[in-house]
Amino acid sequence: KEDENHQSPQMTKKFLRDHCKKHKLYLAPRLNDTLYLHFKGFSTIENLEEYTGLKCLWLENNRIKCIENLDRQTELRCLFLQENCIHKLENLSSLKSLHILNVSNNYIRTIEHISCLPDLNTLQIAHNKLKTVDDIQHLSQCLAISVLDLSYNLLCDPGVLTVLQAMPNLKVLNLIGNEVVKNIPNYRKTVIVRLKSVTFLDERPVFDIERACAEAWAVNGYAGEQKEREKWESQERRTTESALAGVVMICQKAQDRRQLLKQEKGQ
Repeated sequence: KEDENHQSPQMTKKFLRDHCKKHKLYLAPRLNDTLYLHFKGFSTIENLEEYTGLKCLWLENNRIKCIENLDRQTELRCLFLQENCIHKLENLSSLKSLHILNVSNNYIRTIEHISCLPDLNTLQIAHNKLKTVDDIQHLSQCLAISVLDLSYNLLCDPGVLTVLQAMPNLKVLNLIGNEVVKNIPNYRKTVIVRLKSVTFLDERPVFDIERACAEAWAVNGYAGEQKEREKWESQERRTTESALAGVVMICQKAQDRRQLLKQEKGQ
């Protein structure tokens, strides 16, 4: 292990200084608001203490094993850690301004230690090892999250919906690639009915008509859904017909005006 760490590129102060110089960034570390440190082979996050002005930090596609040494990045808004070797969500409590956290394609088994992030709006944690309801239970305490990507995990228990129901601001949800999608009867309709605030589910928008039909289905079954769909389609036809009538009227008025001008010129 020591040999492996020794051979890995290190995030030294010299490397960071040379990196900033090469990419025409500020040589005074605190003035930089963005650092691109992806695809470098780093196994450890370190020596960022002086980079106190960072708002966006790109660390994806490295060999990072642990989230650490970010205590001074209190202004950080976006943290990209996808495609690393991370097993645990930890050491994030100083990042009170964090809006976006991407830890997709890692080895995380439990969502934890992020409810302390009051502004966390987006959590991308696809392609990890989340399996049970308990593994994601912590999400019920993450009240600000509105975009949640849980795709391609190992979730199989329909009970995950109870956790997601406790997230009042959840608008975008992705569960593609989890067994739970097959284990919930009438999956899409059920999720739409239970998660009232969701407007985008599994890469597809939830339009008003789909929500209305799903809610009618929940109350009166397929007959209720069909009746609601016919109501919306009838309303759509009336709206379209009204719009077309308006266009015809405008065209007719324009034609009458041209005719009148032609007559006036003839006189």
